[in-house]
Amino acid sequence: MNNKLLACLCLSLASFALYAATPIQPIDRIVAVVNNSVITQNELNLRVRGYEQQMRTQGIRLPDRKTLEQQVLERLILEQAQLQLAKDLGIQAEDALIDRTISRIAQQNNVSLQVLRNRIEADGLSFAAFRQQVREDIVFNRLREREVDAKIQISDGEIDNFIAEQNNAANSELNLAQIFLRLPDNASPEQIATKQALAEKIIADLNQGQDFARLAATYSDGPEGLATGGNLGWRHIERVPQLFVDAVANVQVGQLTSLLRSPAGFHIVKLVGRRAADGALNGPAVQQTRARHILMRVSELVSETEALRRMQELRNRLANGANFVELARLYSGDGTAGKGGELGWLYPGDTVPEFEQAMDKLAVDEISQPVRSPFGWHIIQVLERKQEQMGADRLRLVARQILRERKSDEQYQEWLRQLRDKTFVEFRAEEIN
Repeated sequence: MNNKLLACLCLSLASFALYAATPIQPIDRIVAVVNNSVITQNELNLRVRGYEQQMRTQGIRLPDRKTLEQQVLERLILEQAQLQLAKDLGIQAEDALIDRTISRIAQQNNVSLQVLRNRIEADGLSFAAFRQQVREDIVFNRLREREVDAKIQISDGEIDNFIAEQNNAANSELNLAQIFLRLPDNASPEQIATKQALAEKIIADLNQGQDFARLAATYSDGPEGLATGGNLGWRHIERVPQLFVDAVANVQVGQLTSLLRSPAGFHIVKLVGRRAADGALNGPAVQQTRARHILMRVSELVSETEALRRMQELRNRLANGANFVELARLYSGDGTAGKGGELGWLYPGDTVPEFEQAMDKLAVDEISQPVRSPFGWHIIQVLERKQEQMGADRLRLVARQILRERKSDEQYQEWLRQLRDKTFVEFRAEEIN
């Protein structure tokens, strides 16, 4: 699981309980039909109350109730559309993965699973409901990976140009906020003109001193509009869309850019902050770790309990002087077995978090206790560590990943727009309170 998803899930711990503060009543009303499912008044009310409390906590002035309901309803429609598409494509979240994800959320918050559960229930949310939200977050992430990330192409020429740009660019981080007005796919000239007029009105309101966060919560079609008042947070300049980077080049902190147009719609961008930073491509030397491991996979033939038992036996044999290379060749369940478990030199981020965290705690030559990851149970030994700048091949790999992340954010918004346009939606406006 990638770090982006984990970050979202950790945020869910702090905010998801807001969505279920009041039990759903037996009698409900339909406010929208989305393909073959419905959104009810109670679902809408719960989510609206959650956003109201979240925005109050963050000090964001609330839009009027009707506007907030419309914004939240659009979020629910997009969620339903994604869940239905995922179901049609057979995308699911396995119970074991959900369990591991919740365990990682607890670990990130430095609490036990029981303490995490107690906190969730104390906030008025059933643990089953929290678990369902984790399931949906995983499904959303897998759907995005399949429909967007897997289709992104990065050419060698793009990598060359990006590395050259970074070598010549000022190294900084940007804190931006945006109000995003999505355009439908194949928008007509009239639709474009209407959205542009709205964008220009919002800019005029901002120039007259109205609050950016409140207007973002009122008008923005981006998920951050309601979540953070449009604030995108600090991002290294390498990971900011080039459209935004170019637009803020000559803008002072606190100022707006000119109105921006992308394939997805219009963007009103504010430069909240700018600061110096170490870049992913030209920063200081990073720690590399040379390690080896033995992997025991869990399967229908080898249960979780049996895999752990076998690994504990192997760990005891290693502690009594057994040869790591020989045991890895005999028992390791991956392609490194033939090399005695050798993984080579690893950079930060090369392995899954569970493996990396355990590896980083080891001294050189130390052998870990069995460690669980999404791949199974590991015994890890650190062989060497060193601090070095990235070589040319690694530099290109990092550049490719940065470009993928940048394109992913841009293309994900375009994909959501297309999905929304293809989704059948019937509003029951008369039913909304």
